[in-house]
Amino acid sequence: MEKRESVMGYELTAERLAAYCHAMREEEKSPETVDKYRRAVSSFACWLHGREVTRELAAQWKASLMAAGYAPASINAMLAAMNGLFRFLGWDGCRVRFLRVQRRLFREASRELTRGEYHRLYTAACALGRERLCLLMETLAATGMRVSEARYITVEAARRGCVEIALKGKIRVILLSGKLCRKLLRYAQARDISSGAVFRTRNGREISRHQIWAELKGLCVRAGVRPSKVFPHNLRRLFATVFYRSCRDIVQLADVLGHSSIETTRLYLMTSGAEHRRRLEQLGLVV
Repeated sequence: MEKRESVMGYELTAERLAAYCHAMREEEKSPETVDKYRRAVSSFACWLHGREVTRELAAQWKASLMAAGYAPASINAMLAAMNGLFRFLGWDGCRVRFLRVQRRLFREASRELTRGEYHRLYTAACALGRERLCLLMETLAATGMRVSEARYITVEAARRGCVEIALKGKIRVILLSGKLCRKLLRYAQARDISSGAVFRTRNGREISRHQIWAELKGLCVRAGVRPSKVFPHNLRRLFATVFYRSCRDIVQLADVLGHSSIETTRLYLMTSGAEHRRRLEQLGLVV
């Protein structure tokens, strides 16, 4: 891509940002990744306030994120988006280093959704007559699917007993339990859905992840579960924890979750500090 370099740096235009997003779509990045990167580089462009890009300014933006109190993981995610933009434009000299983050040993208890809390959320949804939300929660928790993959739950998939998810040039097959398939088909039949996506709005459109997020948050008070624990991705984490305790095979779990790296899967299996402390007590090594 053509570059325009001045004495001070490079000019970051709206056209270049748009071209970067288009390139990511061409590389078959997920819509969620494209959107996350777009928001990050747009934030960087806004922070520049018309100034040309230099490595010094890129480093200053990194420092501003730290000063603003962003979590290290969030900062590194935004830096990944910015460095990806620079790589795409050929501005390699502007790239900055990621924050060095010590590997966490424990998951924050304030964000860990337990099995009991999941059941309380499900019970609350049922009590409110939210049948679609109940079934959606069961589907995500029982398959480990990403919330963005809910659109692949179709009548045809329920009849086959498996879901085929095409993402990033790969096809991942997820098996559905017989009980879940029967529930999905009964739900679809009651709503005259004979084909296509099972989870739809009243207008027949696919339900968005933002709507799912909002509906889950609406259960917190009634279920007595802290809002910090209630978001769709935690259902995927709950599946990972329960599945691993059942099979103790992290390689198989990585395949089911669609992870290319076992290191990513390992992050899903972090326990809370309280659980780790219980294990230490059970060792019986303090006489």
